[in-house]
Amino acid sequence: MKHNYHFTAIAMLFALVVNASISFAQRTDANIVGHVLCCGDHIPGITVHLKGTGRGTATDKTGHYKMNNLPEGVYILRAQGVGYTSQEQRVELKSGVTLEVNFELQADQIELDQVVVSASRNETSRREAPVIVNVITPKTFQNTQSTCLAGGLSYQTGLRVEQNCQNCGFPQVRINGLEGPYSQILIDSRPIFSALNGVYGIDQIPVSMVERVEVVRGGGSALFGSNAIAGTINIITREPLSNTFTADYSASGYDQGSVGHNFMLNNSTVTDDKKAGLMTYGMYRQQDPWDANGDGFSEIGKTRGGTLGLRSFYTATDRDKLILEMHYISEDRRGGNAFDLQPHEADICESARHNITGGGLQWRHYSADNQSYFNVYASGQYTDRNSYYGAGKDPNAYGHTTDVNVVGGAQWTANLNLGLPSYFTAGAEYQINHLKDGMPGYNRLIDQQVEIAGFFAQNEWRYSNWSFTAGARADKHNLLDEVVISPRAILKYDAGKWMQLRANFGTGFRAPQAFDEDLHIAAVGGEAQIIRLADDLGPEKSYTMSLSSDIWFAGEHVSGNFLVELFRTHLTDVFILEDAGTDPQGNRLLERRNGPGATVMGLNLEGKLAPSRYLSFQAGFTWQKSEYEEAVLWSEDPDAEAAKNMLRSPETYGYLTAQYAASKRWNISLSGIYTGSMEVPHYAGYIEKDVLVHSPDFFDMGMKVAYTQPLNGTMNLQFYTGVKNVFDSFQTDFDMGEYRDAGYIYGPREPRTLYVGVKLNYE
Repeated sequence: MKHNYHFTAIAMLFALVVNASISFAQRTDANIVGHVLCCGDHIPGITVHLKGTGRGTATDKTGHYKMNNLPEGVYILRAQGVGYTSQEQRVELKSGVTLEVNFELQADQIELDQVVVSASRNETSRREAPVIVNVITPKTFQNTQSTCLAGGLSYQTGLRVEQNCQNCGFPQVRINGLEGPYSQILIDSRPIFSALNGVYGIDQIPVSMVERVEVVRGGGSALFGSNAIAGTINIITREPLSNTFTADYSASGYDQGSVGHNFMLNNSTVTDDKKAGLMTYGMYRQQDPWDANGDGFSEIGKTRGGTLGLRSFYTATDRDKLILEMHYISEDRRGGNAFDLQPHEADICESARHNITGGGLQWRHYSADNQSYFNVYASGQYTDRNSYYGAGKDPNAYGHTTDVNVVGGAQWTANLNLGLPSYFTAGAEYQINHLKDGMPGYNRLIDQQVEIAGFFAQNEWRYSNWSFTAGARADKHNLLDEVVISPRAILKYDAGKWMQLRANFGTGFRAPQAFDEDLHIAAVGGEAQIIRLADDLGPEKSYTMSLSSDIWFAGEHVSGNFLVELFRTHLTDVFILEDAGTDPQGNRLLERRNGPGATVMGLNLEGKLAPSRYLSFQAGFTWQKSEYEEAVLWSEDPDAEAAKNMLRSPETYGYLTAQYAASKRWNISLSGIYTGSMEVPHYAGYIEKDVLVHSPDFFDMGMKVAYTQPLNGTMNLQFYTGVKNVFDSFQTDFDMGEYRDAGYIYGPREPRTLYVGVKLNYE
């Protein structure tokens, strides 16, 4: 509760400062008014931004906008929005003069002009980005009825979200087949998502705080440092642009009486001159436990959780912008049996209660010639977790974990001429993470402090249809003796207005430290299974290459985008888990050691098609091979089959979505996730001997129907209903009883699920 009070006090203080400071802003009486149209209709919610400054706004419900007291001079005014092409106009602002600037945008169902930041740590359009950046928008979360981040990540090519524990529901996201710790999860481009937060974090982030999620496949350590081997997932939080309010409630249910509830609130407020704004959001969700096979033990656990947060900005001058983001997450989850008893009175119980307080502050300064900007930032997150991971009514399985993660840095970005027109970025970043995870009853203590000092630089040269990007990052990690250099090189060719070719090379590394699954203890055969780090564990390094062809077309009625990408990642000194016997308390030990090298290679295919303004399709498919150079022994049983392929990594998987706007009031959505066969370890307990299982494949299809009823000129009410996993494509061979292997779980995260909901919007 103490952290909650601190969070509220800081949020209220910043809001007061923002509102009180408005009266001190310089008044030039240089104004712009106008409207934004598409096919003759006025468009609400379009962002209009004065490039080179921190000034921007959004069109109101009538498609009009206004910006007052702007800086004098010559600028570029840009209009952009999800689902529309962007457009820029040159404006000359003078004191006492009001300009009328109108925009006529075109529908962009394939969203090539969307602004992204993850390609080079600064804003650029997806079309102009040196690497491929995939974007998950609020529309995807809405159409697939995803209430948290984990629900929507599978709807991108190369990404797959899996459940790793029947008891607590520990999820992880894989990029191009590599497990969760190979990916770097960022919040507003900052690495405050620590190893502890990686255990349940993608389940704890509500979509109400997300403006968009940017995904970059392939090595990203050259920009974002340690762990960005498989790629980066950058969560961009919502920024206030206009006065809006949204309230959304939904109820869902599996069979056998398991019910879930989800309630979300969003409120956005901006001042009349658009120099300050405050976005607040909240979420509460709960899920009853669900037993798939009637043995009295849950396959989906009990969850109760809530989130409060804000994002605010204040444009102190026309060239200075201050941004604050804060969030508080509280969650209690439990799985096993005997939910009405204390954890140690249950035959199996995995329970974790989290309190997470985090946020960030950044200051951005734009140069007078609009050719560069300087950004200084600091972010942090504190996590407190009380847990119980035990079996057999063990009173020693209680634990307590604290995690402090702080990062600060500075970045300079500029348009230069380094032999050719260039876009240059350089910066420095320092990160401290202190993790203390203790289970006194097991005599287990992880007291780990990680300190990383990073320096990065990158330049993009542009000549005619070509661009070449080169950069590197130097990281000094306190757990490594030497500085790690991670280079990056990208060649891009624009073959006219319809195709881009890219060739990409990058490196990455993982330091010998505890990761998310090391902090999770599973129950296997009625005893705890604990992961420890080998004393001589060394760093793991990666070398990634990719080739891609990105093709698009846009006609008067039909538009589309098709992507083909070949990728290959070679890993050295791979982190593997091997059986290490038992500890003095009788718990089963797995030890993380350096194993042989491994190679992940494959093909990503992605397509988007919009036959009309009212109908759109999107699909992605991945084929890959994930192989060790030498077979890995995952079990101490000599009869157990050694693993040549990376475990839990299917060779084929993909997704599809479709949306049809039947009218201005009716909307129909379809979605589906395909998961191919994979090798899953199954430990003895319920079964007699350890065995490597080849799972079946699955197709998880969902559908949703929504009806929107206008209430007046500014409010509407939406009613929706749908089904997830229509065909109930779900695992059928779960272990039963106290001696089950809780980690033996694969396939879709939920069985057939019915849901209904209502949403109130004010604009």
